Amino acid sequence: MVLTKILGIIGGGQLGMMLTEAAKKMPQYISKVIVLDPTPNCSAVQVGAEQIVADFKNPEAIMELASKVDILTYEIESGDSGILKKAEEKTSINPSPETLRIIQDKFLQKSFLQENGIPVTEFVSIDSLDELRKKITGFGYPALLKARRDAYDGRGNYKIRSEADMERAYNGFIGKTMMLEKFVDFKMEVSVIAARNTSGEIATYPVVENIHENNILRMTIAPARVSSDVAQRADKVAKKTMEVLHGAGVFGIEMFVTRNDKILINEIAPRVHNSGHHTLQSSKTSQFEQHLRAILGLELGETTLLYPTIMYNILGPDNITGRYKIPDLHIENMHLKMYGKAESKPQRKLGHFNLVDQDRKKGIDGLLKEIEAIKTKIVVMPA
Repeated sequence: MVLTKILGIIGGGQLGMMLTEAAKKMPQYISKVIVLDPTPNCSAVQVGAEQIVADFKNPEAIMELASKVDILTYEIESGDSGILKKAEEKTSINPSPETLRIIQDKFLQKSFLQENGIPVTEFVSIDSLDELRKKITGFGYPALLKARRDAYDGRGNYKIRSEADMERAYNGFIGKTMMLEKFVDFKMEVSVIAARNTSGEIATYPVVENIHENNILRMTIAPARVSSDVAQRADKVAKKTMEVLHGAGVFGIEMFVTRNDKILINEIAPRVHNSGHHTLQSSKTSQFEQHLRAILGLELGETTLLYPTIMYNILGPDNITGRYKIPDLHIENMHLKMYGKAESKPQRKLGHFNLVDQDRKKGIDGLLKEIEAIKTKIVVMPA
């Protein structure tokens, strides 16, 4: 007889919401979900999770959550990895707090990957403006100055285009640890959603193509429009990465495909990932079910891409802050998912839709044409 477990999640946003929905479909394994999130009635609560209202890094709240659950995971990498390490005395935590500690710091993350023979962009640490002036000469312009911690969706990145940008860039990060990266003139950004369970079994989803606007993911194309050779090498890099990381769960591994088809890891997310939302309709096993299977120690699910699919993010427009609405659309093979966020903010992720080539007749080009028509109809408006 399998005993059901109480699942804890640090973060109750849209990823926590979809993890909760996946958990509700696995009642034989998970009896309850409790999330830690600072926003009352967060997205996950709206689909049945219980909530501890507190900051992601609140030590007392993290320990309280750990004491109430059988297994703990996260949908955001902002939790305090040191406190989580202590919380391992109370509950099982995956991915491991040590893996979270490494990934939270982009310099440590890239150093770890480089030490394990995994290809990454060129990078150096930066401790002063003088050091920035000296080290950027080795990279040339443009180059990217980045905050090492608490940076996502383009926040915490500054593209230095010339010497005139240098002081402004550095001053924008004062008080934070920094790193400098060589700018990659890439052909395409891709990612692989990869999973590792507690027994060490590894499974990967087919490589997808990511298109960003203003440093925020706008669209994911599954499968990526790359050669079979590039797809195989990206998959190989992803599997090697999973072999060296500790702990179980789903990871989003973002990569660049360079002009000469070289694969370089850009960043890793130790959680389910925006570029894996297509799996809700394109695959037999969604990334959310896969994450739960991985941390529960179950056999990993099937990852074959059943249907070509495009995921399109619905973002808050720059001219609206506050309550909002979108038209009620019913389009064949379009699956709309809104996240229940009360207010729109500029560039805030409010929802997404997946457009599926159910009969495999449209192909990616056909889906892209439909996307162009649909996005003019899905307009975020003031409520």
